[in-house]
Amino acid sequence: MSTPFVALAAAILRGFLRDKASLFFAVVFPLMFLVLFGAVFDDTTADKIELIEVGEVSLLDDLPDEAQAGFVDAFEVAKGDDLGAAIGEVRAGDADVAIEQQDQSVIAHYTETDQVAAAQTLGTLNAFVDGANVAASGQPPRFQLSVEPVEDESLANIDFVTPGLLGWAVAMSAAFGAAATLQGWRQTKLLRRLQLAPVRTRTIVGARVVTTLLVAFGQTAIFLGLGSAAFGLNLSGSWPMAIPLVAAGALCFMALGLLAGAVTKTTEGAVNMANFLVLPMAFLSGSFFPLEGAPDWLQVISKALPLRHMNDAMLDVMVRGQGPSAAFPTLGLLLAFAVVMTLVAARLFRWETT
Repeated sequence: MSTPFVALAAAILRGFLRDKASLFFAVVFPLMFLVLFGAVFDDTTADKIELIEVGEVSLLDDLPDEAQAGFVDAFEVAKGDDLGAAIGEVRAGDADVAIEQQDQSVIAHYTETDQVAAAQTLGTLNAFVDGANVAASGQPPRFQLSVEPVEDESLANIDFVTPGLLGWAVAMSAAFGAAATLQGWRQTKLLRRLQLAPVRTRTIVGARVVTTLLVAFGQTAIFLGLGSAAFGLNLSGSWPMAIPLVAAGALCFMALGLLAGAVTKTTEGAVNMANFLVLPMAFLSGSFFPLEGAPDWLQVISKALPLRHMNDAMLDVMVRGQGPSAAFPTLGLLLAFAVVMTLVAARLFRWETT
């Protein structure tokens, strides 16, 4: 590692640590949301409950017409024969509940990712079970409902909100830091001096990349440490895959920040543009609340955003118990986005503002 590289990386890092505003928005501000959502969890739910019927469930098949109409209004039903696959869909967030029937017992496998939706799901199912029992008046109850969460019972609200908030924090600090550094160096003519100095361009870029990664890893350590110590955060066995996801996400949003710095003419303009790009993306990517109940057109937009894929992959490996391979497609997508944005920023970059 060359001396100019170390000097530049250290200078960038010292500048970040001395900038109280940067520290606040990179660490303190996201942690405020972590504390808020860890203490008080509020959420949105889907209009219809997505239910997978595994095999024959006579409770559903034999509902009276009026009850069947109400059931159709409350549930969106898909049929399947593989219980394991159905539970996998529920665990991945692609369905709210999977139900099966064993003799006179109806078993509901549900997800606690969204506790408000879980309460709505189980309450609605209980209502139909009670209705079926009443319909069999004069006889012993024909059905009873058993519920089984697909996640570990120890999981809490903080487990589900931490990945999205961490993704937002990494995206914000990486984008803001790159945009402000590039534009600030250009305004103070430091870029020109570096260009004339015996320092290679790759050394400058490498120093910025290393600093961005160090900040992102620091954010990760603080989030996971505070979440575990203060709120009992539980992580799945594949949680270390969050580290390469954080690294790829930091590079992705650093590239977005470079683009903002390349096309604007002032430091304030660069930071504002980075904010304009990242903040709406956070809302549209599920960083603050789930998007399962959002309209289809909004879902399409959301799935076109890199932060949505980063948040989903972090949730998969940190909470949902999926294996390391669940992160691989997202890693490729984030790195590809970083390459494309960097090339665009390089194309639009000018050494001096005009």
